[in-house]
Amino acid sequence: MKYMIIIYGNQELWESFSPEEWKRTVAEQDAFNLKYKESGELLGAYGTGDVQQARTVRVRDGVAAVTDGPYLETKEHLASWCMIEVPDERRALEIAAEIPHASLRAVEVWPIMHEASWNRP
Repeated sequence: MKYMIIIYGNQELWESFSPEEWKRTVAEQDAFNLKYKESGELLGAYGTGDVQQARTVRVRDGVAAVTDGPYLETKEHLASWCMIEVPDERRALEIAAEIPHASLRAVEVWPIMHEASWNRP
């Protein structure tokens, strides 16, 4: 079963790290990614741009309207995500709990119920 692990954060959190802490945080995340890539459970890991770089697209009457940023009522935003493939939810939750600094950020685990048809055998 595939699961998407979503990691939330915010600019205030990132700016609270000293340069040394940031370097350590990146190294810890890289080690996490490598560990689960080598186990075959991590299918991909992706970091997003800053919230100021995000755009929202809404189509009304066939016309796309593009606006700056996500307009969520929250102080946190999608910071990165990864896709894993594991036997069950228990294993997905175990892996999510190992995300470096999970105690500082919200982490969600979502089951992937289907894929685009071109991804299926």
